[in-house]
Amino acid sequence: MQEYDAIIIGAGHNGLVCAAYLLKAGYKVLLLEKREIPGGAATTEELMPEDAPGFKFSPCAINHVFIHLGPVVQELELERHGLEYLFCDPVVFCPHPDGSYFLAHRSVEKTCSEIEQFNPRDAKKYAEYIDFWQHIIRLVTPVFNAPPKSIIDIIGNYDISKLKDVFSLTGSTDGTLDLIRSILTSATDQLEEYFDSEFVKAPLARLAGELSSPPSQKTMSIGAMMLALRHHPGMARPKGGTGALTDALVRCVRSLGGEILTDKAIKQILVDGDRAVGVRLTNGEEFRAKRGVISSLDAKRVFLHLMDEKDVDSGLRERVDRRIINRNEAILKIDCALSEAPRFEHHNHRDEYMMGSVLIADSVNQVELAHTDPEIGRIPIDDPSMYSVVPSLLDPTLAPEGRHTLWIEYFVPYQIAGKEGTGMKGTGWTEELKNEVADRVLQKYATYAPNLQNSIIARHIESPPELEDRTGMLGGNYYHLDMTFDQMMCFRPLPEIANYKTPIEGLYLTGAGTHPGGSISGLPGRNCARIFLQEQRSLTQTLSDAGDSIKSVAKSVFGD
Repeated sequence: MQEYDAIIIGAGHNGLVCAAYLLKAGYKVLLLEKREIPGGAATTEELMPEDAPGFKFSPCAINHVFIHLGPVVQELELERHGLEYLFCDPVVFCPHPDGSYFLAHRSVEKTCSEIEQFNPRDAKKYAEYIDFWQHIIRLVTPVFNAPPKSIIDIIGNYDISKLKDVFSLTGSTDGTLDLIRSILTSATDQLEEYFDSEFVKAPLARLAGELSSPPSQKTMSIGAMMLALRHHPGMARPKGGTGALTDALVRCVRSLGGEILTDKAIKQILVDGDRAVGVRLTNGEEFRAKRGVISSLDAKRVFLHLMDEKDVDSGLRERVDRRIINRNEAILKIDCALSEAPRFEHHNHRDEYMMGSVLIADSVNQVELAHTDPEIGRIPIDDPSMYSVVPSLLDPTLAPEGRHTLWIEYFVPYQIAGKEGTGMKGTGWTEELKNEVADRVLQKYATYAPNLQNSIIARHIESPPELEDRTGMLGGNYYHLDMTFDQMMCFRPLPEIANYKTPIEGLYLTGAGTHPGGSISGLPGRNCARIFLQEQRSLTQTLSDAGDSIKSVAKSVFGD
């Protein structure tokens, strides 16, 4: 039987990041991936090799923002392992029915100039809006880069400039209260406070909803920072697609001596007494871990599917089952091979407008329904809103010369109301239905880019249960569990297992279902590795490291 220091379940980008840090610390690490390729939701593949050879698609994650808030790329020297990021500029284009359009450049000043041609007041307010959210981003970034319940680690990430940002946002008791109120309100409330024009509010609401909540949801105004992040640190894509990040991580892990085995589906996490000691595969093969098992799967799959009932406290099982709540919202994914790029001929078309995200968001109400309809099991098909990208304009390596790729994310219900027990996995989704919905979505897109319909060479449609089958994500949830305020930071996935540790000794959690959440960042992997390594140290060394962190902050604030 093969034995390692640590076994990591899932070779998604967070599992690979975690492995790299453990390997750098000298531990022997094995990653086990159920698919035939590593990457999880961070892959690039030829989805239609027969109908569209040479077209490469990233079927899940595509725009990388949060990874630039942390040091993963630099610390793991991923550029040396072949990673090259291409930054988008412009970052967002959203045509409006009346002929106006929202165009955000990476530069806030250039964005304001674009808005000013349609609404001078909103252009001025946009600068204020982004400045406010940039302060919030600088305030929370140190929290993202530390385990959520490790106060010393969080404090150690603040220096004098970050503390000044905190004070500039508050400044007085009333200022502090107003900041708290802003956080507790909704993205819609924020947009109504700042802007008049629908052509500005609608795309900002659409981006805020990317955190899997309707823009009107209270306590979720933090979603409003999604556009501010595209200004700074910026939005980028790896050259060669999202899978190029995975490729660089795989090379990094293997260069450090790590092992990655694919086509290895886990059946059970093995527990001896009260300690995780290894895993058993569906084919009966077993691997042992001397120091720990780390799962990048969500908590429900770990505790309810992969563990013997007797090995998990009944109270924890019930809380994982009942307390972790996900909305019914999921993703219908549409990937198209195109003979030419879409042309928005009624909106001052330029190919460069599509370098970033292309949003179809006609109004805040349309965006609201895009989220609330799926929650009650209804497909919001009457007037589709969507998030799309034309990746090949920024990166021509993704398609044959002169051809293009189209990536569309469309919110739909996982379980369709009234169709329980039918279709794939009893969700109501069938081949016929998913293609009908895709037809409507593409027809809507074509009202803005009329050349689209005749330029489609081939298309690949993936329904929520198919996404679930391919990636293992329950309910087809990109984020493993919803990114609502009650399931973030020290509440993610539950308070008692929020610091990557679990009550079972030697069993750790990482991945999108842990702090700071879904998206491409690598921070759950990095933070989990930090906790794992702290657990291996002596108490004396841990106290010494804590003292060094406190001294560093004190020196930054008060000087020598």
